[in-house]
Amino acid sequence: MQKQQIQLSEYTAGYVDYGSGPTLLFLHGFFGSSANWQALIEPLSQNYRCVALDLLGFGDSSKPWLKYNIWHQVDFLTEFIAALGLEDITLLGHSYGGWTSAAFAVRYAPSQQPKSLVLIAPAGIRDDSFVGRYNHLKPLLWESPLVDLGVALLKPISALIGQRDFYERIYEVRQALTQQPVAKSFLVDRLRPEDAIDTVEKDIHAIQVPTLVVAGVEDSTIPLWHCQTYAERIPKASIVTLTDAEHDLIQTHVTDITRSIKTLLTPQKCSQ
Repeated sequence: MQKQQIQLSEYTAGYVDYGSGPTLLFLHGFFGSSANWQALIEPLSQNYRCVALDLLGFGDSSKPWLKYNIWHQVDFLTEFIAALGLEDITLLGHSYGGWTSAAFAVRYAPSQQPKSLVLIAPAGIRDDSFVGRYNHLKPLLWESPLVDLGVALLKPISALIGQRDFYERIYEVRQALTQQPVAKSFLVDRLRPEDAIDTVEKDIHAIQVPTLVVAGVEDSTIPLWHCQTYAERIPKASIVTLTDAEHDLIQTHVTDITRSIKTLLTPQKCSQ
């Protein structure tokens, strides 16, 4: 899938556009990009136009240094939809992208909301237990060559002790925190519970479109109760729980998720 770019009023948006039919618009999670959706886009593009956006600060989209909140992403998404002239969309979001999708729907009146929503392990529910959870990553924020040297020294050591996956994760996080301003902002600017001013749990009752929530029971990043909160408070929501799924379920459970999406989007025939 070839990446494209479009200039918005202030920022550039990177995206992929594949297939034809009713439009599905995909929003990736934290530390991610539109490439994360490839496994799902392949089967769905046989029947749908699949557009996957790099959110502001990620992938090939602009990376301004801001004190990020979710409304920056909603503004960016709104401009992108208008620039491409997308209509009657189904909005699909994973994790941070699910939060963005829900916030986008909350902002607008029911007549302006997406045709339907698919929220896969969505973030955006206030959870004070998250405070301090990622403090151990803060040394990776330091703008010092000593940090890069330390990370480089970990590589042979991790190979010797059989912890190569741990090293790869540390390396990826270091790269993300130095290249993705959203990631840095979320660590620096959200140190206290009261900093979570843009969570959506109090407003999602205003979402009036059919919504599918997909949860991984084994997800250690987004607890199951977050997904259940979405499903309980959105009037037209249903939930699918995948018992053996972790947070990477959009790669590991493609068949299950594709089936659930098609069920949501296929009009049900009325019995005679």
